[in-house]
Amino acid sequence: MEANIKINDITENDLNWKVEYDNTRCTRCGRCISTCTFHALEMKVERRAYTVSDTKVPAPKRVFSTIPVVKQIATIKQKCVGCGMCEKVCPNQAIKPVRNIDTRENLLNHELGSPIKRGGRTNLSIERTLDRIKVGRISQMTDPSLDAQRHTFDMLSPFGRVLGPEELPFKIENDELKIKGSIPPVHWIYPIIFADMSIGALSTRAWEAICIATAILNEKYNMPVRMCSGEGGMPIKLMQSKYLKYMILQIASGHFGWNRIIKAMPQMTEDPAGILIKIGQGAKPGDGGLLMAAKVARHIQEIRGVPRSDLLSPPNHQGLYSIEESVQKMFLSFNAAFQFRVPVAIKVAASSSSVSVYNNLLRDPYHIVGGFFLDGIQGGTGAAHEVSLDHTGHPVVSKVRDAYIAAVNQGKQGRIPLWGGGGVGLTGTMAADAFKMICLGANGVFTGKILIQLLGCIGNENGRCNQCNTGLCPTGVTTQDYRLVQRLDIDKAAETLVNYMLSVDTEFRKLMAPIGNSSLPVGRSDALVSVDKGIADKLQIPYAC
Repeated sequence: MEANIKINDITENDLNWKVEYDNTRCTRCGRCISTCTFHALEMKVERRAYTVSDTKVPAPKRVFSTIPVVKQIATIKQKCVGCGMCEKVCPNQAIKPVRNIDTRENLLNHELGSPIKRGGRTNLSIERTLDRIKVGRISQMTDPSLDAQRHTFDMLSPFGRVLGPEELPFKIENDELKIKGSIPPVHWIYPIIFADMSIGALSTRAWEAICIATAILNEKYNMPVRMCSGEGGMPIKLMQSKYLKYMILQIASGHFGWNRIIKAMPQMTEDPAGILIKIGQGAKPGDGGLLMAAKVARHIQEIRGVPRSDLLSPPNHQGLYSIEESVQKMFLSFNAAFQFRVPVAIKVAASSSSVSVYNNLLRDPYHIVGGFFLDGIQGGTGAAHEVSLDHTGHPVVSKVRDAYIAAVNQGKQGRIPLWGGGGVGLTGTMAADAFKMICLGANGVFTGKILIQLLGCIGNENGRCNQCNTGLCPTGVTTQDYRLVQRLDIDKAAETLVNYMLSVDTEFRKLMAPIGNSSLPVGRSDALVSVDKGIADKLQIPYAC
């Protein structure tokens, strides 16, 4: 008997998710099995025994039969990830994934002898600082507030290097004020940027849905929202169109897609909104970009100019020895290409050294950088080593605050616009999160994860799905599989994004009005209180309880 018990075999109870199946409700239509992209279900037969009596005088006897059933496959390679697509398509609610609190999957995942790679976000639920901050200074009778419905509001943030009064190249000649020198380009845009998510990390339909939403917000609703391309290039037709002016082009250490962009420059009819150089990423600082071969489809190969293989960006820009040197050299290259018409910004991961880097850039006499993007630990990613996702990174809120205060102490706040991201809007409260970040000193925020959730992504911070790296995304958001991409309704997805941003815009005004600001309250930390003493002390805002 004992020899038949194989304790090292994996069973459903060893995995994070168990499939709960009700045989009496199942019609064997097979939808759950055909929908499961992870092949975690299979049709099998089970033997059943019954005791029956078919005579007038009871004469019990046992009969056996076999019935078809849906079974969970208990292997690491074909494990259930809790996406719930089986439950979504089942007409009789006969099947659903259930979280298993006794899981041993974290131990078993290492059985192949290589580090675990995963997409999405950290699985370690972290309490959000922004949720412990409230808008505490509300104007009342003695300090009349604005009316969010009737007053007009200035909802624009700078993207580009802003010169101080002493730096402006003005001179008086013959009683006339004349410009003697160049002024860095500054674009005034909406304070929420659609963050850098590449074609490759996202499916073509998901990426295009965000493009369409960006165009609608600009063209129909006059909201100057900008979208960052992400590393990896863009469609040539888009680069040659007038809609390029709504795009921020990104370059990172892998330089993927830049040959295509350079070749398209002669045919560009509009300048891009800006250039964003990615130095680091908050979800996996110190780890480079990663696009698994499973997602490098033919169109991705053509856009990036690469063969089908795992695509890794180095964790730093090889051959350059500091962020400042890296930025200066690339800035000169980009501005040579765009004739100093396009602002250049950098994106770094929030870390203990973020403020030092920001200080160095503020002191740069050549006015190189036109934006400083700080990305925090609660951001998302298409693929990363799990150990980096779960155990590296720095929350963004305190670093934005530190950087702003450092600039204030030098009298240079606002010179290099400060943008914060990484978990902004995580709980669906984009307007409130952006408002608080701006009060703490940010000029604006960038967000990506909430966008894909609006598109239909069902992953979360509690370990549900997060299989963006596999190319098997069940919602069609992060896959390049033509069959799976069809699941995403591009028009509906774009409409959802537009409607969400319109509501965010109204909510933003609802927060600005009570504190009496008709322009963005950059640095107005007096409007905030924290219900946590530690957070209040760290951010230098009042404590309230």
